Amino acid sequence: QVQLVESGGGLVQPGESLRLSCVASGFTFSSSIMRWYRQAPGKERELVARIFSATGSTYYADAVKGRFTISRDNVKNTVYLQMNSLKPEDTAVYYCNTAYLGFNYWGQGTQVTVSS
Repeated sequence: QVQLVESGGGLVQPGESLRLSCVASGFTFSSSIMRWYRQAPGKERELVARIFSATGSTYYADAVKGRFTISRDNVKNTVYLQMNSLKPEDTAVYYCNTAYLGFNYWGQGTQVTVSS
């Protein structure tokens, strides 16, 4: 079955960095689009970044453009989100996501808290 397992969240101060990882299994990772979403308290879940499979091309939400970088390792079946210059407004639960055979799959989420 499809599994997505995130890790790497934590508590950091403004301006610091974190790298999130999502290890995938149960589907053909190398040919799948992978996404990172986040959900802050009281807000809707929003798309943060997306990476395509074949081209490796990327998309970023305006709020994180220039600070976050999504990447993938098709040997390790892992997608990463490098987050630099973190701001308090980046505080949220971050989720890994993919769609496979018509179904949407989510990881359990990892908490990122940016606070001084």
